[in-house]
Amino acid sequence: RFLLPKESNGPTDCYAAISQVDRLQSEPESIRKWREEQKERLEQLDANSRKQEAEWKEKAIKELEEWYARQDEKLQKTKATNRAAEEAFVSDAEDVFPGTEWERVAQLCDFNPKSSKQAKDVSRMRSVLISLKQAPLVR
Repeated sequence: RFLLPKESNGPTDCYAAISQVDRLQSEPESIRKWREEQKERLEQLDANSRKQEAEWKEKAIKELEEWYARQDEKLQKTKATNRAAEEAFVSDAEDVFPGTEWERVAQLCDFNPKSSKQAKDVSRMRSVLISLKQAPLVR
C-alpha cells in the first residue's frame, strides 16, 4: 500500500521545528528584510487583483443587463412589426377580386435579385413569375 503523508502547515516533529527556527534566526538581516518586503508586495498584488476582478465582474454584469435590455427592445419591435404585417396581409387577403391573382403573387415575391438574401438560385422561378405576370395564362 501507498500512504500519503498528512499535509500540515509546519514541520511535524520537534527537531524540524527547532532547525527551522535556527535557520530563520541565522539568516542575514538583508534576506529577512527582503522576505518581509516580498510578502507585503505579494499581499498588495493579491489585493489589487481581487479589486480588479470585482470591478470586472461589476462591469460584466452591467454589460449583460444592457444586452438583455437591447435584446428585449429588439424583440418587442420585431413583434410589433410582425403583428402589423400580419394585419396588413389578412386585410389584403380579404380583398379578393377576380383577375388580381398575379398582382397578389407579385406582392409576395421579391423580384430584385440583388436584395435577395437566399443562398439558392431562384432566377428561373423569378423569370417564370415575371412572364406570367406580363402575359397571364388564358383558360
